[in-house]
Amino acid sequence: MLETNELTRKLRTLLHPRAALIAYAEGNDCHNLYNNHYFVEVRDIDESGMMGEGRPVTVEFMTELVRGYSEKHSTTPYGKIPSNLLWCDPRKGSEKYIWYTPPRKRMMFFKEALKIENAEYHLPGIVYAAEESHLNVYAYKDRELTDNTELYAAPFFNVTGASVCLGSAKIEKPKDLTYAKLLEYWERKFWLTEFSHLGGNGNPTKSNLVLVTKAAKDRDFNLEELKPLNNLKLKDILK
Repeated sequence: MLETNELTRKLRTLLHPRAALIAYAEGNDCHNLYNNHYFVEVRDIDESGMMGEGRPVTVEFMTELVRGYSEKHSTTPYGKIPSNLLWCDPRKGSEKYIWYTPPRKRMMFFKEALKIENAEYHLPGIVYAAEESHLNVYAYKDRELTDNTELYAAPFFNVTGASVCLGSAKIEKPKDLTYAKLLEYWERKFWLTEFSHLGGNGNPTKSNLVLVTKAAKDRDFNLEELKPLNNLKLKDILK
């Protein structure tokens, strides 16, 4: 979002009024715009700021205006649904996306104080749950996910319970927001952040997390190190 001073500067230096939309309605009640008794016209504005003669607004004009504005400002994803997307709610104010990645190796970055090498490490299966400005992550053991798949504490630094502390990675949300790019955006925000500290619940693994992480550099992640989250199941977060 633009700061007030920056927005003022942009308005003064880049934007000039070129047209005005004027709505006429019966009576003095502005809510009449929401019934059928109104008329909308457009008036051109010249370089001196004077409005020209009004002309009726066409359906085609309004369609193009709304489409252009929506495409520029929309944060609603579109496109092919990724096969690993488990839950999707794109409604404004209720945005929530839940997806998973199977066990794999992934590049991880650490603060120097942890004395863990920046390298690729073996991971368990991960379930992500992203809302408007918040991310939860969970681990799982099952080969295939079902409603009754048990969820475990994610074995990573910067995570308390399931809640992620998103710190140092400065990642901008894509403007051309497909579902695939949205999931990639959240994953990048998590994995490109330097892991720096234990969450508020201490070690999310049964043994010391530093040792557990180092051990996963050259062999599969030890699933016996995962801690359950109060018998939490996948079906409990798919809502």
